[in-house]
Amino acid sequence: MRVPLHWVLWDVKDTLLKVRRSVGEQYCQEVKRTAGFSLNPTEVEAAFRQSFHQYSKLYPNYGTAQGLGGKAWWMGVVRDTFAQCRVQDAALLDTLAHNLYHGFCSPNNWEVFPDSAKTLESISSLGLKQGVVSNFDNRLEGILRDCGLLSHFSFLLTSEEAGIAKPNPAIFHQALEKCGVTAASVAHIGDHYVNDYVTSRLLGLHGYLLDRQGRNKYPDVPPQHRLKTLEELPARLQQHMD
Repeated sequence: MRVPLHWVLWDVKDTLLKVRRSVGEQYCQEVKRTAGFSLNPTEVEAAFRQSFHQYSKLYPNYGTAQGLGGKAWWMGVVRDTFAQCRVQDAALLDTLAHNLYHGFCSPNNWEVFPDSAKTLESISSLGLKQGVVSNFDNRLEGILRDCGLLSHFSFLLTSEEAGIAKPNPAIFHQALEKCGVTAASVAHIGDHYVNDYVTSRLLGLHGYLLDRQGRNKYPDVPPQHRLKTLEELPARLQQHMD
């Protein structure tokens, strides 16, 4: 007998919202505002990617296992990014890191996709509960509140809070405990093939892969599991409720 759907879990970044401008542009804007000089956004973007990769390798999931946490982790990434771009003043590096960490809490730095709020409202109207499972730090609650999305969710589970990140199945197990139902009663939507689609499907959730660009990079994802826009989702979910 088919188990009816009761919950929908969401990834956030690049699923419900995205960074409004490139990291290189935003970091350069902060340098100009704070210190009055200019850097090359392309160079800063490349430095950021290198720093982010290095920190992710040395201190995975915001260094929670090493006692860092999201704030210290991100401030380290910012300092290292600017140090690669020949910013050497320690006090300035600290100021930039502090300002950018808190600046990325602001809705000014995030853009909600046009289909996000409407889809969340439609799913709630179906009688389904919703939660978040995201590889994000603990700023997420404030970001979602300021972007007008927080009220749609019964709970948020960030990888910093969970102490483990997708694709580790343990974060989904924590989410299922919060839902209080089996995996067969839960759907999960995200844009990452492994973190969101493969892992959720392996655990028995109804996983959907959001592919806004329509790249169809993964031939093993059947059309009924692939979304070009979130507006397609409510009708898909209703098939598991009837």
